[in-house]
Amino acid sequence: MPAKKLSEKSARETSAGTKPGSCFVKWVTRAVIAFVVYLACSVLDRVKDRWYVFTPESLHELAQAAVRTHPNDINAIIPYIVSNLSQTYSPSVIAINPNSSEWVLNNAGGAMGAMYVIHASITEYLIIFGTPLGTEGHTGMHTADDYFNILVGEQWAFNPPNLEMEVYRPGEVHHLPRGHVKQYKMHEGCFALEYARGWIPLMLPFGLADVFSSTLDYWSFYHTVRITARENIRNLLIGKI
Repeated sequence: MPAKKLSEKSARETSAGTKPGSCFVKWVTRAVIAFVVYLACSVLDRVKDRWYVFTPESLHELAQAAVRTHPNDINAIIPYIVSNLSQTYSPSVIAINPNSSEWVLNNAGGAMGAMYVIHASITEYLIIFGTPLGTEGHTGMHTADDYFNILVGEQWAFNPPNLEMEVYRPGEVHHLPRGHVKQYKMHEGCFALEYARGWIPLMLPFGLADVFSSTLDYWSFYHTVRITARENIRNLLIGKI
């Protein structure tokens, strides 16, 4: 019995003696992993521009042309935009979703509307977003630049400490740089061509969180995930990241 107790005591002392060193190794390992991840993300962030196909300028010009051709007619503007994109960009370069009947309700940042996903990939997305009823909410803080091209209706924005209201009308673009936040309001009948460029997957939690915290609209969640995944896969298969 004394020998057994002595052995157990010795084992505890040995274990206690090795704990500080073991903890140090664990923290060093974690620090190295964190540094490698940070380094990889930094490198990818610097080279992500090579994967962009759209440009904010060309999409703004397209939105303005659509507004001039079909003023205040969102049902004519949408096919005009999709047709133009399909003719401009080869399907071997970028995948466009031509099904303009594929609308999904979306709640994000307290605002509610519906969206039609024209394009979705790792570094870019292009959607039509809006509502005939009007809505208001928080833009969210994102890892991508967001360009909101107003097609019909009017959008207001508030960006403190600037206490004056920003107003965006058809043909105008509201640019939200990545890392910035605002309050915004879309009036009745407002629809926009929204283009984001950056790390799109990191925007998904903002776009889907309301499903779990308030709406419980799992049907819309399912369709959002299904369409987004399908379009990402279509683009990855042709080499579009």
